[in-house]
Amino acid sequence: MSPERFARINEMLDNRQPDLTICLDQVHKNNNIAALVRTADAVGIHQVHAVWPDPAMWVSGNTASGSQQWVKTHKYQDIHQALDVIQGQGMQIVTTGMTPDAVDYRELDYTKPTAFVLGHERDGVSECATSRADYHITIPMVGMVQSLNVSVAAALLMYEAQSQRLAAGMYGQRKLDDAYCHKMLFENGHPIYAKACRRKSLPYPELDEHGQIAADDDWWAQMRQVQPTEV
Repeated sequence: MSPERFARINEMLDNRQPDLTICLDQVHKNNNIAALVRTADAVGIHQVHAVWPDPAMWVSGNTASGSQQWVKTHKYQDIHQALDVIQGQGMQIVTTGMTPDAVDYRELDYTKPTAFVLGHERDGVSECATSRADYHITIPMVGMVQSLNVSVAAALLMYEAQSQRLAAGMYGQRKLDDAYCHKMLFENGHPIYAKACRRKSLPYPELDEHGQIAADDDWWAQMRQVQPTEV
């Protein structure tokens, strides 16, 4: 792993916001899913939640143009399961929609643990998600159309959250646990060795301050050992 890549991955990990997320309530078009995941990565979102009753909707290896290796997608069969998990993590649930109590999206405090729920391209957020939300928000519009593309609306919300959190000094402070960070650094800095570790059931070794493998002789000996399936 080059020093530049090691520094870049560490910078990414330092800016991840584990208490900020999005929940896709049956968003199903590949171009929208790709845009949503890419934007989530761009603002430092650590993981997203997706309600996809049909397994055929699940994100494929190239749907998000590589963003899926940095942003974990948790999949659910229904919105109740997703919201139970999210609320169990202490996050406020924020949904979009023209409900009577909806407020301008810029009025809420997103420095609090927050999950944005984005709805189906045609039907919007489900009634279940709307009923369980802590807040309903709207994006002011003065043109003839009444709604934005879901990925565009989500980008506005995520960047508003990022703006508030930047102002509050919430970026640049590592909040993820060491084990996860080590896994991300090793798998994305040494992918060939990571694949070999998984194949041989070896633990990932430590990395030094430059991102280079700092393993003992026994680990290297096991790494060099040829298994019957590799002959």
